[in-house]
Amino acid sequence: MKILFVLEYYHPHIGGVESLFKGLVENLAVQGHQVTVLTNRHDKKLSKIEASKNITIHRYDYYNRYVFTFFAWIKAYQLSKNIDIIHTTSYNAAIPAWIAAKIRKKHIVITFHEYWGDLWFRLPWMSSFTKVLHASFEKLLVKLNFEYVVAVSDFTKEALQKAGVKGRKIYRIYNGIDYEDWPTHKSKIGEKVFTYFGRVGYSKGLDLLVPAIALIKDRGLKCKFQLVTSRGPLLQKLLYLIEANDVSDMVILRHELEFEQLKELISESYAIIIPSYSEGFCFAAVESMAIGTPIISSDQGALSEVVTGQFIKMKEFSIKSLFESIESAHHGRWEYAETKKFPLVDTIRDYNQLYNDIYKRSQI
Repeated sequence: MKILFVLEYYHPHIGGVESLFKGLVENLAVQGHQVTVLTNRHDKKLSKIEASKNITIHRYDYYNRYVFTFFAWIKAYQLSKNIDIIHTTSYNAAIPAWIAAKIRKKHIVITFHEYWGDLWFRLPWMSSFTKVLHASFEKLLVKLNFEYVVAVSDFTKEALQKAGVKGRKIYRIYNGIDYEDWPTHKSKIGEKVFTYFGRVGYSKGLDLLVPAIALIKDRGLKCKFQLVTSRGPLLQKLLYLIEANDVSDMVILRHELEFEQLKELISESYAIIIPSYSEGFCFAAVESMAIGTPIISSDQGALSEVVTGQFIKMKEFSIKSLFESIESAHHGRWEYAETKKFPLVDTIRDYNQLYNDIYKRSQI
């Protein structure tokens, strides 16, 4: 088969989704399929065209993901002439991939990593106009009627069905990680350090976490909080929140760690905090579970489906409940369920089956 991936970001850009598609692309190439990747050149040091056996990566300077949304369809159209299947992902890459597929009359697969629906209107740090704009764009993606839709969890599948996607078109394929990349032992814990790692995103619940840290400070519990984040546009809002709540002495800020540093940090943490408004899957949870670091979870979205091992789930989505969950964790009052695993090899197997089914149908 000849498969074109249209992705707003690709390896070496760091992230769970990027790791997923890197594994998928490389596995397809090993099997002899011809794979082309169209993506944004996020680092000017990267080659615009990179070719290895059965893989060709085309990186273009679209400045940001929004420019990619409106202009990448031209390159997608050019690259898709002899392609059997186009595979894209929500959100920004979906539009150019869909346009190219429609013009070329190609089979198209979209992976939805999350679907927020009305959640957009509950999120902090967004103007009313921005909320309406993003919610409308998400509804547009559903109405575009993609031929094959992959949901990364049962929660995401159900959300897509409620949004109007026909169940027979949706394939639930869990995201996965390569467990060989993750240590299976915990480092010895000294000072109790609670860690958040991930983007400073609208949905990540940092607006709950920082005030909850202030309550922990008032209670006089001896611990620290480590926030490992990107340097995106919302970082200033996080810094302001830390200062406004007077918790600078409780918080350690880190940015853009290397993969090995991140693994060591998770291993050394007393617990990982995931206070999200929603998660479509949550790589941070699965990675923490792989190492064996306990998790404090908001239990929203797919977190109730994914989080296992040692954990504490917030009883309600509020600052008070998050504070109480951290306090319980500090005193070692953990819950336990047998740890689920999400191997990348299973993810790749399921995508391969989907591709093969599509290809066979096209040959009839």
